[in-house]
Amino acid sequence: MKSSPSTGPEQCDCVVIGGGPSGCTAATVLADHGRKVIILERAKFPRYHIGESLIPFTYPALERIGMLPKLRASAFPKKYSVQFVSPSGRASQPFYFFNRYDRESVAQTWQVLRSEFDQMMMDNAREHGVDVREEHTVVELLKQNGRHIGVRVRRADGSEFEIHAPVTIDASGREALAATRNAWRRGDPKLNKVAVWTYYTGARRDPGIDEGATTVAFVPDKGWFWYIPQHNNRISVGVVADGKYLTRDGIKDPKTIFHREVPENKWIEDHVKDGTPCGEYWITGEYTYRSEFCSDDGLVLVGDAYGFLDPVFSSGVMLALKSGVAAGDAVHQALLDGDFSSAKFAAYGAAIQEGIENMRKLVYAFYDPKVSFRTVTNESPEVHGLLTDCLSGDVSKDFTVLFDAFRKYTEIPEDLPFGLPAPGRSSMIAA
Repeated sequence: MKSSPSTGPEQCDCVVIGGGPSGCTAATVLADHGRKVIILERAKFPRYHIGESLIPFTYPALERIGMLPKLRASAFPKKYSVQFVSPSGRASQPFYFFNRYDRESVAQTWQVLRSEFDQMMMDNAREHGVDVREEHTVVELLKQNGRHIGVRVRRADGSEFEIHAPVTIDASGREALAATRNAWRRGDPKLNKVAVWTYYTGARRDPGIDEGATTVAFVPDKGWFWYIPQHNNRISVGVVADGKYLTRDGIKDPKTIFHREVPENKWIEDHVKDGTPCGEYWITGEYTYRSEFCSDDGLVLVGDAYGFLDPVFSSGVMLALKSGVAAGDAVHQALLDGDFSSAKFAAYGAAIQEGIENMRKLVYAFYDPKVSFRTVTNESPEVHGLLTDCLSGDVSKDFTVLFDAFRKYTEIPEDLPFGLPAPGRSSMIAA
């Protein structure tokens, strides 16, 4: 192991582990507050990532950090709607976001290629004054008297150095550095699905305004396909279901699993039949998890490093951006107050937990074979707007009336007891 010259640790106001959407958002918010921020990203961008369909309420965060002009000038397909398709191939009427939201703002979003979108987010952070360092891997979370004081970092050449900061933001994605190393990571009682996906060129797109629509197409046992049009004539296509269903008869090869499921939905079969699969077949399992704690003394968790919810409603990037903005503002206030205790981030954790739990309740309902969203809204038309809001990512509000309507058909899960600050050891710590 090489070491850097003994010049002492670098200093900044906040060090961010990970340069994905949550990390770049938090860092950009802090930089806009005038803070000195360093992002440490282990990869060299652009790099591949899944999670490609933005939902309407990514808009406030994208507006906050100045990303909207870049997205409007991009080649990413515009997304105005989502539709649901039965296994027989019968498609619902597309749900157009502009029937509830302003067409020129929230109601129009994008289908993104994450390698390009994340590169745009990183470049935007740099433009706002963030010090972004790629190919820098965090090897240790540094603590002193029980409080996080920064990180130890390894450069691409193998040399190591330290960065000290009053607050560290863990935006390390599904690696979930802090939650994993502190044994805080917790699964969900029921949402343990497997996803298999690939890409097509030349596959069918719907015409006109529906060209960029997200399609959720059902397969047996409440599994489903996503069908996400991208630019450059590519379509992202994936199937999500229980592992026992996807691997029935002992089949474990991702390519074989994927192509066995295609005929299970006639809409999917028809849309991909003239296309050509391109690239590899990806597989991942045990989608849903949460960190028991949202923070520790001198540490805040954001995005997938805090938790990830089953992707049926494309909530991942929205929750990443939402948590990034909220964490950036919370860390700025902590710096103003000179208080970096775990408890200082209680309000942040409660806000993010509320949003995740509201959407999680709908995910549970989605997977219950006794439930149809159409049936619920037909029976209780007064909840249609609330259902739209939750599915669109406007998740920070009281949905009691909505979930009471769903309780007629299914059991609504209790909130998981996560998201509180860890019981830290320090309190007021001077900056």
